[in-house]
Amino acid sequence: MDRAGDLQLSQLQLFLRLAEAGSLSAAARQLQLTPAAASAALKRLEATLAVRLVERSTRSMRLTPEGELLREHAQRALGVLDDVRSLLGGQRERLAGEIHVAASSDLGRHILSPMLDGFLARHPELRITLHVSDNLHDMLRERVDIAVRYGALRDSALVARRLHFGPRTLAASPDYIARCGAPQHPRDLAQHNCIALYLSGRPQLQWTFTRDGQSLTIKASGNRRADDGALVRQWAVEGYGIVYKSKLDVQADLDAGRLVELMPEWRCDEIPLHAIVPAREHMPLRVRRLLDDLVLRFAALGGGDAATVPI
Repeated sequence: MDRAGDLQLSQLQLFLRLAEAGSLSAAARQLQLTPAAASAALKRLEATLAVRLVERSTRSMRLTPEGELLREHAQRALGVLDDVRSLLGGQRERLAGEIHVAASSDLGRHILSPMLDGFLARHPELRITLHVSDNLHDMLRERVDIAVRYGALRDSALVARRLHFGPRTLAASPDYIARCGAPQHPRDLAQHNCIALYLSGRPQLQWTFTRDGQSLTIKASGNRRADDGALVRQWAVEGYGIVYKSKLDVQADLDAGRLVELMPEWRCDEIPLHAIVPAREHMPLRVRRLLDDLVLRFAALGGGDAATVPI
């Protein structure tokens, strides 16, 4: 039997992956282990500590009270160890390890991905996995370190840092406008093909406009919907209809003339953009440095602030 002194970092890393994923097979995949090797490592950890850490059933695994206690302290210990390793690289910080970042499809591909290039160039020992999807990620179960999300958020287990605050915009391609005309009033949208984002199981069809203190919400309609914001934008660029999107997502298309802003005298809803992190006692230095870098880069775009607020 292993002695307490034989406790290995790899065993703690596996245990934390298991705790986050809720599945031994998922933890094994993340660490590139076979399920048999992962199971054996977990058993050795339990033997070393002489406690049961996980309650197993045919369908799921959950932590015992002892497992929850180990999870709390192991997260803190491994995070501190990562920071020490980073700071022992001489006068210059040496950031190493892996960071998982999640973002919506348009934002991830066209804005966030280029921002990550410089950070990776400065820290070549880092690995960044970018999860691009308009579906919301379960950060605690899916091991996401930073999620960049639009909109108001409500989750007591997370902390939000605002990156940007700006309006949506109504836009269509020059080809669509030439064929179908341009709406002059929000009510005119009833005669136009509106392309909607399908989010959280429902199409986003309530489009709000404000002018001279008057607010008007219309229900958009059209023959195209998608759960991928990048595809919604692409359809608009290709001339299939009108979109109501964050101006940040379509600014490059507006600048290039691929899309044209419609009814500029009517202001669309403003929408915040946050960087979301789990509300843990210790944030690894590599995650903290990336978060600070993103705040600076989005501030350069305008419309952001560096406030950190609980959700």
